[in-house]
Amino acid sequence: MGEEQGKKVLEDGWLAARSTDVELTGIQLTTTHPPSSDASPWMPAVIPGTVLATLLKNNLIPDPFYGINNEAIMDIGDSGREYYTFWFFTTFQCKLSSGQHVDLNFGGINYSAEVYLNGHQTILPKGMFRRHSVDVTDILLPEGQNMLAVLVHPPDHPGKIPPQGGQGGDHEIGKDVTTQYVQGWDWMAPIRDRNTGIWDEVSITVTGPVKIVDPHLVSSFFDGYKRVYLHATAELVNKSAMSANCSLKILVSTELDGNTNLVEHLQTQNLSIPAQSNIQYTFPQMFLYKPNLWWPNGMGKQSLYNVEIGVEVDGYGESDSWSNHFGFRKIHSEIDTVTGGRLFKVNGEPIFIRGGNWILSDGLLRLSKKRYETDIKFHADMNFNMLRCWGGGLAERSDFYHYCDIYGLLVWQEFWITGDVDGRGDPVSNPDGPLDHNLFLLCARDTVKLLRNHPSLALWVGGNEQTPPDDINTALTTDLKLHPFYLKSNSNSTSTTSKDETTLTLMDPSQYLDGTRVYIKGSLWEGFADSNGGWTDGPYEIQNPEDFFKDEFYNYGFNPEVGNVGMPVADTIRATMPEEGWVIPLFNELESGYVEEVANPIWVYHKYIPYSKPGKVHDQILMYGKPKDLDDFCLKAQLVNYVQYRALLEGWTSRMWSKYTGVLIWKTQNPWTGLRGQFYDHLHDQTAGFYGCRHAAEPIHVQLNLATYFIEVVNTTSEELADVAIEVSVWDLEGTCPYYKVSETLSIPSKKTVSLFEMKYPNSKNPKPVYFLLLKLYNTSNSHIISRNFYWLHQPNTGDYKLLEPYKKTKIPLKLTSDISISGSTYNVRVKVKNKSKKPEPVTLLDKNKFMETNLDCDFDEVDKNKNKNKKKEIGLFKKVYGLLKEDDDGVRVSEVNGSGVGVAFFLNFSVRGSGKGFEKKGDKRILPVHYSDNYFSLVPGEEMTVNISFEVPEGVTPRVSLRGWNYDGGHTVR
Repeated sequence: MGEEQGKKVLEDGWLAARSTDVELTGIQLTTTHPPSSDASPWMPAVIPGTVLATLLKNNLIPDPFYGINNEAIMDIGDSGREYYTFWFFTTFQCKLSSGQHVDLNFGGINYSAEVYLNGHQTILPKGMFRRHSVDVTDILLPEGQNMLAVLVHPPDHPGKIPPQGGQGGDHEIGKDVTTQYVQGWDWMAPIRDRNTGIWDEVSITVTGPVKIVDPHLVSSFFDGYKRVYLHATAELVNKSAMSANCSLKILVSTELDGNTNLVEHLQTQNLSIPAQSNIQYTFPQMFLYKPNLWWPNGMGKQSLYNVEIGVEVDGYGESDSWSNHFGFRKIHSEIDTVTGGRLFKVNGEPIFIRGGNWILSDGLLRLSKKRYETDIKFHADMNFNMLRCWGGGLAERSDFYHYCDIYGLLVWQEFWITGDVDGRGDPVSNPDGPLDHNLFLLCARDTVKLLRNHPSLALWVGGNEQTPPDDINTALTTDLKLHPFYLKSNSNSTSTTSKDETTLTLMDPSQYLDGTRVYIKGSLWEGFADSNGGWTDGPYEIQNPEDFFKDEFYNYGFNPEVGNVGMPVADTIRATMPEEGWVIPLFNELESGYVEEVANPIWVYHKYIPYSKPGKVHDQILMYGKPKDLDDFCLKAQLVNYVQYRALLEGWTSRMWSKYTGVLIWKTQNPWTGLRGQFYDHLHDQTAGFYGCRHAAEPIHVQLNLATYFIEVVNTTSEELADVAIEVSVWDLEGTCPYYKVSETLSIPSKKTVSLFEMKYPNSKNPKPVYFLLLKLYNTSNSHIISRNFYWLHQPNTGDYKLLEPYKKTKIPLKLTSDISISGSTYNVRVKVKNKSKKPEPVTLLDKNKFMETNLDCDFDEVDKNKNKNKKKEIGLFKKVYGLLKEDDDGVRVSEVNGSGVGVAFFLNFSVRGSGKGFEKKGDKRILPVHYSDNYFSLVPGEEMTVNISFEVPEGVTPRVSLRGWNYDGGHTVR
């Protein structure tokens, strides 16, 4: 009986040791002297991961993400490369039958490696961003364990870290084809081993005589996307010594409810492959009528088909198979004639881009499917529709792209060039890119083959704020040229003549390296920033919120990087820093009147960015009063985070298509415990900016123009919005409603931002210095809410929110109604929160917040589907733990938050904490990550809102959902 065919990931049982501590050769390690886990210097290894990840796992270095521990870790620039040259070792079994072949595969190694298998050596070539596949059929042991040892060498030019730090250190890392952020940036401390390690999966693949390699799938559209063709080309490798007569099949199916597949297309072709050779085979094009299309987040469903390719060999049977999800969609990109910005169209529909810059998930490259899914879902939850994989980071792997496909995030993928390391910087860096241009191109072409079938992949870009050297740029331009079908002249063909098909048959589009997406030479060229390479992205600091709406804020149509603050919550500071790091900044008022924040050294090390900007923005935290302690500072920072990022996106969408085509925020997350430019921290807790973005980037959105005080409605969808109205209510700190207005019935055109009427309360007779504004866009036929937006505002002449400080003492009564469903380790909690303070008469409000159902955002539907699962378990658990909660007859629980105040329940936020196994002595008791349908929200008198909460609970842990707020600093248990 032979080995089961297919891929087997080698993920368990890896050992590691520093090369200078191992006196044996690779041949000895894999023949006569294999290491064991209980014999020094060998230790359990982290695969995928880096040397630092392995050392941290074994407590041989302090956590580089905690405090300033990173300074205690030896830097490769001081130690030399041998210090971080490591052996990695594992064993596996693989018993082949006659005719079977096996390849040993490495998804990614940084930077070069020597591979030893059962005493046989293979030298892997250099380059972080290339896959390696070695035929090991003839050196496998037919019985017993196969011994694999890999000696991994760091990048050739790891460089040194100058005393002043800087962007990319001394820039030496740019001589290699590897990540550049590892020498440190203004948002990142240096990575001491420069990410040396086996950073992607290791596997073996078992096939018969013929192997399928890197199929390329392409769709082409006619008749307004009704008539679709699927094109497919695959490389077929005959590993045997005889000619192989093959039957090659391709199957296209879609999943229906109940795990049933509907076959859309099945095709079989016969061919012969000469011995010891490989061929490129292109299938005849396959016709589908009106397939379900793949759409970006906010535009429709992310429909995916299953494409399977299999090959059978006469006299052997099934030799190999390959399967992949595929999304039928067409992406088109051009420079918009109105704005000068780059315009993206998907399936013929213009997409207003609102997204962020992505660095990478983890600075120690502990990459996992679970973390990737959380990261990408977070971005979808923020209603983003694009991520830019920045050129100083990774060429992300297929798992990252898989979840972008699932959640509808378009991806802009850059190659490994940055302005700071490749031509700019201090000192000025080498403009000629890596030393080995051919290696760069090998890595680039392999990356294209790895990622090109993903519908989420939107474009290729040569580099960040720089273009590749001329020869590399010319080669990439040639390699990534568009197939004629994807040129603008054919952008939406409706012709049914044979001319179109004839054009396609000249060269099938699947025979191109890509052919379906544009290549742009740099992030500041061709419709981005000033389009000419001028340093016209940014700014990156705090802003006056109203400035985002002003015409002079940004002069170009598409900003690829605009940054801001990103302070996390206080629990994260305590979890990632010693007590010295819990000290909040000093606020020094200078002679100019500007308040300078002086942060503690640990915050400075973690790249804290102040909430003030010399000569432009007075400290935005002090607008709420001087903070007393860490909790107070971080809470006020969340208020600022929310306002800043909501205003940024609302300012851009206010000028949708008239001035802008898109914006990407610098940046969405950090690969370590940084303190700037993030919507969630490295521990996966969201900042309030996350929810400011979630609201501002709604497909349909009502907003206040902070520069003009006009109410605007943004409709980014393909449908006209008819029979809607806007309710406007102003609330003061005494709980009264001094301004109330309901608009006439409105219609909002598709793909438009419409300015409707002025919010006149600031010009009334006696406006309050600080007040709340609630906007609701609703359907007039059933009062369902389409968009809800809540602001806290001050009069221009007062300039701050200090009156909110005493408002903390106004305790608003709340009613919390909750139910729960449990499926395995996943908890779905639905909490209805109602502000029980009395509504002023005679104001009639849409207080139920019945949100209109939409097919565009279904993140939390599972709560309903699982509502009655495990009911018995649910009731027993919460009766025992939370006896204070009242249980209604239907199993729903009600709790009351007492308060005698009247007014707005301000800035409410949920959190989930645990007790039990593993949490007894743990300082940080948060359960993370958690997905909330909303958080950091406010409720006016009489108003209620339902929040859906989803999270996984470790075994033996009891979760507790609690609610805090500006008026509720003590926290109240919901469950």
